Amino acid sequence: MPGMVLFGRRWAIASDDLVFPGIFELFVRVLWWIGILTLYLMHREKLDCAGGALLSSYLIVLLLLLALIICTVSTIVCVSMKGTICNPGPRKSMSKLLYVRLALFLPEMVWASLGAAWIADGVRCDRTVGNGIIATVVVSWIIVVSTVVAIFIVFDPLGGSTAPCPAVGPHHLDSHESSQFLDGLRTAATSVWETRIKFLCCCVGTDDHTRVAFSSTAELFSTYFSDTDLVPSDIAAGLALLHQQQDSIRSSQEPDQVVSRPPGPSQEADLDAELENCHHYMQFAAAAYGWPLYVYRNPFTGLCRIGGDCCRSQTTDYDLVGGDQLNCHFGSILQTTGLQYRDFIHVSFHDKVYELPFLVALDHKKESVVVAVRGTMSLQDILTDLSAESEPLNLECEVQDCWAHKGISQAARYVYRRLINDGILSQAFSIAPEYRLVIVGHSLGAGAAALLAIMLRNPYPQVRCYAFSPPRGLLSKSLYEYSKTFIVSLVLGKDVIPRLSVTNLEDLKRRILRVIAHCNKPKYKILLHGCWYELFGGSPEDLPTELDGGDLTQPLLGEQSLLAHGSPAYSFSSDSPLESPTRFSCYPAARYSVRWSHESEFSRILIGPKMLTDHMPDILMRALDRVVSDRATCISCPAQGGSGVDVA
Repeated sequence: MPGMVLFGRRWAIASDDLVFPGIFELFVRVLWWIGILTLYLMHREKLDCAGGALLSSYLIVLLLLLALIICTVSTIVCVSMKGTICNPGPRKSMSKLLYVRLALFLPEMVWASLGAAWIADGVRCDRTVGNGIIATVVVSWIIVVSTVVAIFIVFDPLGGSTAPCPAVGPHHLDSHESSQFLDGLRTAATSVWETRIKFLCCCVGTDDHTRVAFSSTAELFSTYFSDTDLVPSDIAAGLALLHQQQDSIRSSQEPDQVVSRPPGPSQEADLDAELENCHHYMQFAAAAYGWPLYVYRNPFTGLCRIGGDCCRSQTTDYDLVGGDQLNCHFGSILQTTGLQYRDFIHVSFHDKVYELPFLVALDHKKESVVVAVRGTMSLQDILTDLSAESEPLNLECEVQDCWAHKGISQAARYVYRRLINDGILSQAFSIAPEYRLVIVGHSLGAGAAALLAIMLRNPYPQVRCYAFSPPRGLLSKSLYEYSKTFIVSLVLGKDVIPRLSVTNLEDLKRRILRVIAHCNKPKYKILLHGCWYELFGGSPEDLPTELDGGDLTQPLLGEQSLLAHGSPAYSFSSDSPLESPTRFSCYPAARYSVRWSHESEFSRILIGPKMLTDHMPDILMRALDRVVSDRATCISCPAQGGSGVDVA
């Protein structure tokens, strides 16, 4: 950090990123040099053949060229080890060394081409020598192609815009010139991100919803990645430092510091009932994913159990709409929920941007009509997730300032129209008029289920929603307060999605900037220690990260602007948690406990290896199974260490 400037443009690689690639290249080239030298010394007398003189010259020149490259790469590695992330001064000679290295790349490519041409001419020498020469030519071309691929990977399309960047020191970040520069950078970044997203999602389609989602997603990414001079390895190092810092702080806390507000008596009395409901309705949220999740959870027996349904001809006993392998989906739904064919009113796997699959079933055990909305499982769903602007939510109630996540709000409206306009709910309640409405979902489906419950609150006052691992940044403050009485959300451990709001991302970026700015160790040591810590643990306090009053020799692009200004389009997110003041957590790792928690406990992203796996529905289901079976023991277990499950 910052990204290196070569040939008048910025590249997505810093001068301290060349330690590990350089060491790997040294290992390959030293072995290659030793192999060529051994071949030449042991078989040079066999080069006395037609064309042998050319091959002998080829090997000698290649040995000299490799020796020069090895010396250059060794120097690059040594220089890359110097300094710290934000102090590139000791590495100021790196650009010159890379120019030398790239200059050596040209003769290497020419010599590899000549070697290939000579081999193609059919030089007749000893077979061992011939095979050795062919091997050297092949290795030469592999390295040439690998170098071209590496250059392509670190190429930054915005590098031409950021290379001539104005002086953005701490006292100039809010100047008019800097503001114009950052605005222009975001505009260019939005265009680049939109092109990337369209390329990655080329098979999604080009309808109006998709085009809007492309633009929204591009704006979101450009907002967060265009105002700091970070390269990917800087983010990785910052996350490693934050994880250790976070664990160090947590280990020094007293147990009573974990809960910000103790639950009331009524909450404690309801905990077991809500826990049982979560355990029951999670089966429906998982069933909405269809056969892929079922086979993933049952890798050895899943296909056998639903194979008969996959081959079954579709009947008129149920309404099955949209998608492929519909009968496989329905077979997995039956296996997951334990219901019968006649218990299902509607099952839809129609999947487009802003249009989510869902199912409607009669749950006789709980006497409820269950609407389960599927979570993220396709590129279309990802685009719905990333359409993160806020938009007004028109409700027939007295709540003011009703704003919600745009993509999830659109998806909830789609399900609402299907349920009401197509008469699906009317059909369900005509069969079981005494039942109550329960809406469930996981991840993206949890967000859509929460908004759907709010939309259906007036016609169905007894509606209840169970949102499993819901996204943060979903509702405005007023809607959050309005929904607390009928929405229960559940979160496991360090799950990042319920903490992933725009405000929390701003906070995470600020924390990364601060921790790497104050780090006094080179990046390669941070990454090595971070990998060791993630794999084998250790003492985080043994890794000092703070400089004593040191100043940055290289200011961070846009840091003060980041800290002083929010993102206007997404400003509602700071007050938009879905969680109610409820949480249950499970300790130690092999066991789980449950507790209520306040939404403020989700106001910061927690770093750790389980921040992604804790979001997976199968992991959450296993945790719920353990919680329900051992809840008597979990109530008395100490609230420290281990994983956590949060219900809100």
